[in-house]
Amino acid sequence: MARLVISEADYTRLFCHLFPGDGKEAAAILICGATGAARDRLCVSSLIEVPYDDCSVRTATHVTWPGDYLDRAVTEMDVIDGGVILIHSHPGGYFDFSSIDDASDALTVSCLQAGARNPAAPIGSAVMVPDGRIKARLYTQTRAPIDISQLTAVGHDIRDIGKQLDERPLAFSEAMTADLATKTACVVGISGTGSIVAELLGRLGVGRLVLVDFDRVEEKNLNRILYATPKDIGRFKTHVLRDAIKAHHPGVDIETFETPISDAKALISLSGSDILFSCVDSMEGRYHCDLAVQTFICPMIDIGVVIPTRTLEDKVSVADVCGRIDYVFPGGSTLWDRREITGAGLTAEYIRRNDPDAYARQVAEGYLKGVPDEAPSVISLNMRAASAGVNEWLARLYGFRHDTNDNYARCHFSLASGEEEFVDVETAAGRARVPTFGHGLKRPLLGLLATSEDKRRAA
Repeated sequence: MARLVISEADYTRLFCHLFPGDGKEAAAILICGATGAARDRLCVSSLIEVPYDDCSVRTATHVTWPGDYLDRAVTEMDVIDGGVILIHSHPGGYFDFSSIDDASDALTVSCLQAGARNPAAPIGSAVMVPDGRIKARLYTQTRAPIDISQLTAVGHDIRDIGKQLDERPLAFSEAMTADLATKTACVVGISGTGSIVAELLGRLGVGRLVLVDFDRVEEKNLNRILYATPKDIGRFKTHVLRDAIKAHHPGVDIETFETPISDAKALISLSGSDILFSCVDSMEGRYHCDLAVQTFICPMIDIGVVIPTRTLEDKVSVADVCGRIDYVFPGGSTLWDRREITGAGLTAEYIRRNDPDAYARQVAEGYLKGVPDEAPSVISLNMRAASAGVNEWLARLYGFRHDTNDNYARCHFSLASGEEEFVDVETAAGRARVPTFGHGLKRPLLGLLATSEDKRRAA
């Protein structure tokens, strides 16, 4: 199933170019990274806006493609080992490909396929109509057209741009369940919070789950990992959740990776996801997830919980019980921008990993800061945060809030004070695009990982 995803910022820019207000067709080219194990999910990395005056013919029903821009598209596509979508507008609102479009594609697609370095590079065409909907198709190597079945714009909202807004399923309805069955969700970190997120997604009927965690169940985990029993001690956490979800929703497709998220195979599977849930307890894990958002054009829900403590007269007490849910989208502020990831923090984690005793203390104090406790009773806090994280995704997909989603980039709740605060961090944080924006599975993955597989490919 071919899919296309674009950042909301690029979608808005594309719409403005294709509909300048003169009633004539206009043209642009989408340079796309390829993602997913089958490389069938295309993520828009950049736009080439074809200047209006460079089109020799430009009328209300016809536009020509300048050869120079097709050559440029092939060059940029080859750089990221990706694909190209040629898109033009239909100002009259005809939501399909015309006979003129078919004839144009016969010429332009053959030129692109002949010039591409990769003969299997995904190449296609698309049309946009004035209400913003897009219809798109890819061509096989024999130039047979195949519809792109899912088109998504990702920003504060996650929108199906192949349909009108009023066609969106009603939140929490059977229609929502049917729609979720077409989605893929990746959960990184299958422990206290991540196991609950995975369970919620399974119960909601998400069609495909990717679970990533290299840890095994220990006795100290039994009070906060769903479905874990003493018989599961020594099993991978991912396997426990996989088997449990399969028991109540056997139709869910579940793939597990017992590796860090930096593993190449895990990243390739993650890259085909519609949503990423980061439930990790390390800054390094968040760093890789943060890069994946921008590189694969995949939105993320990052969840963190903590119980700060204080000591007065040698007596330790709870200072707060709090959680944080961050929604991060491609083209918006990153976890780096929001200071959830810092260079100093990454360095400190590296040093601690090379000092096993210090690292053990850090892990033991993961929830109760300042108080070593290997089996804290925190599942009620984890459930509160996990539920908020999953509902945040649903709010972006199905728009059930009374207010716009722009104001909910970050949620911070305090059980100690009974407060919940929503913050629009987009205005305060930076928005610089990472160099790998939309590059998909271009090697090295995420622009920084030299895996053993990369080294074999280079040789």
